[in-house]
Amino acid sequence: MTSPDVDNILQLYQNVLTIGVLEYFQKQAGLKIRRGVYSAGVVLWLMILRRLHAVGTLAVTVQLLIQGAADPLLVDCRRVRTRRISARTGALSQALQKLPTLLCQQVSREIVERLRKLLGLDNEPGVYLLDGSSTELEHSRELVRKFPPASNQHGVSHWPVLKIVVLHELHSGLAEEPAWGPMYGPKAVSEQELAEQALARLPKGSSLVGDRNFGVLWVAHAAHKRDLGVLLRLTDVRARKLFGGPIARELEQPVRWEASRWDGGKKSRLKPGTSVSGRLIAVRVGRGKSKKWFYFFTTLDWPPEKILEVYGLRWNIETDLRSLKRTVRLQHIAVKSEEMLTKELFLAVAAYNLTRGVMALAARKKGMDPRQLSFAHVLNVVNCAWPKLATASTSEEFQREFNRILDLSAQCTLPKRKRQRRYERSRWRHQNPFPYKDSKKTK
Repeated sequence: MTSPDVDNILQLYQNVLTIGVLEYFQKQAGLKIRRGVYSAGVVLWLMILRRLHAVGTLAVTVQLLIQGAADPLLVDCRRVRTRRISARTGALSQALQKLPTLLCQQVSREIVERLRKLLGLDNEPGVYLLDGSSTELEHSRELVRKFPPASNQHGVSHWPVLKIVVLHELHSGLAEEPAWGPMYGPKAVSEQELAEQALARLPKGSSLVGDRNFGVLWVAHAAHKRDLGVLLRLTDVRARKLFGGPIARELEQPVRWEASRWDGGKKSRLKPGTSVSGRLIAVRVGRGKSKKWFYFFTTLDWPPEKILEVYGLRWNIETDLRSLKRTVRLQHIAVKSEEMLTKELFLAVAAYNLTRGVMALAARKKGMDPRQLSFAHVLNVVNCAWPKLATASTSEEFQREFNRILDLSAQCTLPKRKRQRRYERSRWRHQNPFPYKDSKKTK
């Protein structure tokens, strides 16, 4: 593990935020550089640890600091020298409020860029999976106004809802900076609109894989403008329209996808005459009566076999989203302001990417595919090993502990199932033992 291409992933944060880089970011964000326990580097790392911890409260985060989880990042001050760091959460809460949003965004971007270089993904165009999801927010006046709750014939829901679109690298699972907006209300945004924002951050020459929700000309044209290849699954109706009639056989033919008056959404973002050239591919997958038609539009020159193989890996983003929402705890974000929401999203993605980096290095050491490892199990290894790693007294001891982490992470493999699991869009009903609160009676 002493070769230059295999660096300490848990030391990556410290390497990215060297004193010079952090001071440069702080000046860009307009933050005054202070010396104390809760410096910017320590607060950023504690926010990342908070997302990686199973509980993740401020009290637990302060205890992690006291127990030595951020010792390599602490600056020399009186409270650090005398080991008299308070267990109260007020100072950390104030430091989180003062932390600039721009600084969190820059740190998140820097981490994913360094990870790309570390894993050798910056030398070749990547393939990215695209999907969207939603998450609940705390009920506060500001968030309810910005991200309205859902409503139906029975009334308005309680929790504000945020819609988010993410891009994940196909093989490593690294997440790019997400795009988000309100899911309901007069300013609600569609997943296609958020996808257009997210595409702007991909490196040129990359490829995009999307399901039928993103199989529209709007997304294909936005990717084409940015020199990105696309592989989009189409609905039956859209495939027949693009082909010019019913499709009764497997085929592969060049097509020119031209805009109609319905393309581009309600805001008509596509001008008449806009078009994207590519290929229409129709294949039938399965056996006997279970055979199913798949229709694809692509601007890539891959053969149909590779097109089908790559799209077959699209389900990985479903487990990636589950890791973000459940393991990194983005299912419900406990903040009260939009500014803190933005900070939490940026650094939650940074925490997720650091764990993915550990998985990629562990898989490389054992000659495995990173997708063979369990995200939740590797995260358990990182959480349990980090305090001991942070207190290593010598570089040899640090390297020995880090090698042990990689060996333990490589054992966190997913089970080899005889049958492929189905992830149907359904869930079990949970009986509510308590009656619902009636807002009319409480007034």
